[in-house]
This record gives sequence, structure tokens and C-alpha cells, in this order.
Amino acid sequence: MMTAQNVLVNAEAEEILDNNGKVAIIIDDFGGKTGGVRQFFESDIPITLAIMPFLESSTEQAELAYEQGLEVMIHLPLEPKRGKKSWLGPLPITSDLDTEEVKKRVEKAIENVPHAKGINNHMGSKIVEDERIMRAILEVAKEHDFYIIDSGTSGKSVIPELATELNVPYAVRDSFLDDSFSSREHVYKQMLMLCNMAENYGEAIAIGHVGIKGKNTFNGINDALPYLEKKNISIVPVSHLLETEIEKKPDTFWQE
Repeated sequence: MMTAQNVLVNAEAEEILDNNGKVAIIIDDFGGKTGGVRQFFESDIPITLAIMPFLESSTEQAELAYEQGLEVMIHLPLEPKRGKKSWLGPLPITSDLDTEEVKKRVEKAIENVPHAKGINNHMGSKIVEDERIMRAILEVAKEHDFYIIDSGTSGKSVIPELATELNVPYAVRDSFLDDSFSSREHVYKQMLMLCNMAENYGEAIAIGHVGIKGKNTFNGINDALPYLEKKNISIVPVSHLLETEIEKKPDTFWQE
């Protein structure tokens, strides 16, 4: 039988849990069969998968992630200031596209990556500064009740401003766990830094990658799990760290 005392104890337990730090670990570049993909799927680490659309295994991996209870995002390829368009894969968002074509490509990406809850940018230092194109992307995101994560490829990104204007939930990446040359030890150290951020600020968002060094990324994250447990830091889907309208207006949201 539930008593008032039990309710109080449960409420206190939930409050303690809520006060523990939380981190979201987004792993970019899913969609192919590169290093680290198998390891992440075979593990129990509750990562958020950012899947590049239109690759050989994009749809299959989105379905598998969903079946395993993992959150899925679209890792949308956007044109950078430097680099080759070929690095972006099929149907990227580039500055020469008109607004209608931008929206069409975002819609196609959503169709290709089922169960996605949000979008983050693959590269894109040029596009995230382009208000016209980012507005088009965010308008489609809003229609699908998506969130957006700014991967932090440009300090002049218009994503925060536009997302606020359009009322699209968003956040900006706090830390990169790896790069093309990262060792297992480097990723482990980055995980400890991420944990410290969560302790200091309550939450933090990190991005890692599968690929050439993907096994190092997996191993470094896996090595750090005991440290996170010791510090009572939970790994959660990135959507759990985003502010919603209910949180902004808890007393009046139901009236709107």
C-alpha cells in the first residue's frame, strides 16, 4: 500500500537522482560499416546515434538503434568553408541550393533515417552561418518536432538565434571526445573532462565519431564508465537535456 511516507521517500529519491550530473554522448558518422560501429551496437552504452543519410546502412542502422532503445539523430551533411564536397556524401546541403531544394533534401534525409528525433550538422562551417539555409532547415525540423544540436563548427553559427526565434529545442556541443588522430587514452581523458563539466554545471553534451579511429573512441568511452558511475554521472539521450516549452512555462503551457 502506498503511504504518504512512501510518496515522500520516492519524491526525495527522484530529487536526488535529478541532482546528479547528466551527460549525452552523441556518436557521429553512423551509416556505414566503419570502425566502432559494431562495438557500440554490441555494448550497453546509451549513446545517441547521429546517422548520415543515404549511406549503405543508414536506414538499417536507424532501425537497429530504435530496436535497441537508442536515440537516433540525422547527421546532416552541410558544406564547410574548406574541404571537398565529396567529403559530404550524397545529397548534402550546399550554398548553391535554392530554399525549396534545401527543404526537399532535409525531408529526404528524414525519410532515409527513420525514428530520428533531431538533427546535428556534419561539418558545415559555411552553412551554419547562412541564415537563409539554416532557416529552411530549422523550419523543416519544426514541422517534424525535431530538436537541433549545433556541433560547434563555427563560432558565428546562427543556429542558436534561429532556433530560439522558431521555438525549436536546441543545444550546442560542449566537447569533442576525439579527432582523426585520437588515441584510446585521449578519449578517456576527454571523458573525464566531460564528467567534470557535468559535476560543475549539471549536464554536458559531447560528440565522438565512428570511423578510422572509431574503436579507440569506443574503448576510451568504455574505459571511463566506472569513473562516471563513481561520480554518479548518468549517460542520457541528448533530448533529455533540452529545454522544452513545458519547462519554460510550467504554469501556463497547458493554456496555449
